[in-house]
Amino acid sequence: MRTMRSWFRDTTGGLPTTFWYLWSGTLINRLGSFVLVFLAIYLTQERGFSASQAGLVIGLWGVGGAFGTTAGGTLADRWGRRPTLLTAHVGAAAMMLALGLARDLWAVALGALLLGMFAEAARPAFGAMMIDVVPAKDRLRAFSLNYWAINLGFACAAVLAGLAAQANYLLLFVVDAATMLITALIIFSKVPETRQVGPATATKAAPRCALRTILTDRVYLGFVALNLFAALVFLQHISMLPIAMGDDGLSPATYGSVIALNGILIVVGQLFVPRLIRGRSRSHVLALASVVMGVGFGLTAFAGTAWFYGLTVLIWTVGEMLNSPSNSTLIAELSPAELRGRYQGVFSLSWQIAGASAPILGGLVREHAGNDTLWYGCAALGLLTAVAHLVSGPARERRAAELRRSGEALAPVTATRAPQPAEA
Repeated sequence: MRTMRSWFRDTTGGLPTTFWYLWSGTLINRLGSFVLVFLAIYLTQERGFSASQAGLVIGLWGVGGAFGTTAGGTLADRWGRRPTLLTAHVGAAAMMLALGLARDLWAVALGALLLGMFAEAARPAFGAMMIDVVPAKDRLRAFSLNYWAINLGFACAAVLAGLAAQANYLLLFVVDAATMLITALIIFSKVPETRQVGPATATKAAPRCALRTILTDRVYLGFVALNLFAALVFLQHISMLPIAMGDDGLSPATYGSVIALNGILIVVGQLFVPRLIRGRSRSHVLALASVVMGVGFGLTAFAGTAWFYGLTVLIWTVGEMLNSPSNSTLIAELSPAELRGRYQGVFSLSWQIAGASAPILGGLVREHAGNDTLWYGCAALGLLTAVAHLVSGPARERRAAELRRSGEALAPVTATRAPQPAEA
C-alpha cells in the first residue's frame, strides 16, 4: 500500500494547478469525442456515401486542421494561449452542430473542413501552455498524465458512441459540441494567460523571421517528417479500420468496443510508461514504437473476427504508448521559448497533413490494390520510420543539448500576466 502511495505521489505530485485545470478540460472534451471515432461509419452507413467520398470528407477535416494549426500556432505566440484556446473551442462547438445537421455532400465536406480548422487551432496553444506552466523536469510526467486523460476519455467515448449511434447519430454531434463548450468554460474561468510578456521577451515575442527560422531548422523538420509517416499509419484506425470491420460483417457497436481497447490499455498502462522509458535513448524508444505500430497494423490483414481485430489494436496501442511521451518531451526541448506556439503548430501540421492524406490514400489503396496491401504497406512504413529514427536521433539530441545550454528551450516561466489590449 505504501509503495502504491509512493508511486502515485511520484506520478502526480508537484504539478502546477493550471496543469490540472488543463488536464480536466482535456478529459471532459475527450469524454464527448464521439464524432471522429464514428465519422467513417456515419458517412458510409447513415449518409450512403462511398468509401472514397468518406475518405475525402475525413481528408478535408485534415486540410482544415492544417490551416487551423498553422494559424493557431501563430496566434498562440502573438495573441496569447488563452484567447486562442477559447476561440478555437467555441468555434469548433458551433461547427460540430453544423456538421451534424448537414445533409448534402458539399455541406458535409464544408462542415468537416471548418470543424477541422477550429478544432485543431487549439492544439498548438494547448501544447505551448503546457510547456509554459510545467517545469522541464516534470514534463514527461505531465504529458503522460495528459495523454492518459485523452485515452480515458476516448475509451469511454468509443463505447458510449457505439450505443448512442444506434439510437440517433445526431446525438453524437450534440454531446461532442457540449463538451467543447464545457472545456471552454473551464479555460475561461480557471486558466490564466501563460505567455511570457515583459521587457525581457518583448523583442522576441513575434520575430519577423520566425517562419524562416523554422523552415531552416532541418533537425526539427526531419523529426516532424518522421511523425508524419507514423501518423499515416496510425490514422488508418479512424478511416479504413471501421470500413474493413464492416466488410467482415461487424457492427458499429463492435467497432466501438474493439477500438475502446486502445483507450483501456493506455488508461491501465500509460502511467507506468515514464518509469519504463526514463533514462533510455529517445531515438531507440521511438524506433521501437514505430516497429510495434507497424506490426500491429500489418496483422490487420489477417483479421476477420472481433477478437483478432482486438488483438491488433492492443499491439499497435503499445507502440502508441511508447511514442507519445517521447514525442512530447522532444518537441519541448527542440522549441525555442519565443517560438513555442509556432513550433507546436508545425508539429501539429504533420498530424493534419496525415489526417488529410491518410483516409484518401488508404481508400485508394484499398479500392485499387486490396485490403491486404493496405495493411502490409502500413507495416513496411513503420519499419522504415524506425530505421530513420535510429539514423537521425543523435542529431536531435545534440540540438536539444545546445538549446538546454543556451537556456532558450527550457527556461521556466516565473512570471506571467495577461497581454494588454495594445499588445494583443
